[in-house]
Amino acid sequence: MIGVGILGASPDRGWAAMAHLPALAALPEQYRLVAVGTSRAESAREAQRRFGAAHAFTNAEELAGHPEVDLVVVTVKVPAHRELVLAALAAGKHVYCEWPLGRDAAEAEELAKAAEAAGVRAVIGLQGRFSPAAVAARKLIDEGKIGRIRTATLLSARARGGVGGVPAWMAYTFDRANGAGLVEVLGGHAVDLLRHLAGPIRAISGRSTLQVTEQVIAETGERIEVNTPDHLAAVAELDGGALATVLVHDNEQFRPRVHLEIAGTEGTLTLVSAPERQLLAIQPQIGRLELLDTQGEPVPLPGSELPVPAVNVAALYRQLAVDLNTGSRVVPDFRDALDLHELLVT
Repeated sequence: MIGVGILGASPDRGWAAMAHLPALAALPEQYRLVAVGTSRAESAREAQRRFGAAHAFTNAEELAGHPEVDLVVVTVKVPAHRELVLAALAAGKHVYCEWPLGRDAAEAEELAKAAEAAGVRAVIGLQGRFSPAAVAARKLIDEGKIGRIRTATLLSARARGGVGGVPAWMAYTFDRANGAGLVEVLGGHAVDLLRHLAGPIRAISGRSTLQVTEQVIAETGERIEVNTPDHLAAVAELDGGALATVLVHDNEQFRPRVHLEIAGTEGTLTLVSAPERQLLAIQPQIGRLELLDTQGEPVPLPGSELPVPAVNVAALYRQLAVDLNTGSRVVPDFRDALDLHELLVT
């Protein structure tokens, strides 16, 4: 049984409550929720009560140092990742950090080296790889169903920053210094899904633009300046010689979506997003994807009773437990995160 402590386990909102906690609750034979941590004592106690944790903390070092915690999960805002990951590593604990790993490639490199020095498993939250559609597509590709990959095309569009303003918690993502904008988050998840299915990326070049330079905070009406791009277009050369094109953008009010097409010498596979609009407005690349076969027909995929945000996260946790128990290394780690950070700045 793996004891888990979650930093950023707000009881009211957030990725931990939406995805991580339901995922862990669905895996009681592999994981036990030992501790929750938030910045305020009141919310930490409420999270402890609501999620059934054994302990509540407002101090990351104390949570990481608890003897029953084997794995520290970091789900807070990106600028705080470095401090909290380092606290977990200093305590000698395994770490699961949400993507992006750091605000930039330099922070990612520091954390990757620290994890290697600590000799623990350091997992990055690139859970799109574990979506049922991505797993099924990877299997078909590995079996040679589409032959040699010749080209791939990926579109990922979300509604962030559109009509109605943005929630206050999202305001920090519009400041480029925080490393949580379109290029880092949406671009990172999109490029990782592409390279996981179509193959390693040998080289990539891209252009980004900023078209909406001001946003309004929905709760207060306050206007904030935007200095992080809202459009990214890139061309990637894959190891096998194929070319891939990537387009990701915000402010898509009419049809937030993901469309990934991988064409080979024997056929084409297509992954398309299912229409959960609320989730798509945040991170479509980790929502529910559907897979079409080479004839354009839907491929049957396993169902789940979990809420949509938790399905891929639960699959990553399930594989992580296998990795920790057997010594295998399937889940993406901090080195994968560093490689992705470096791709995004080339």
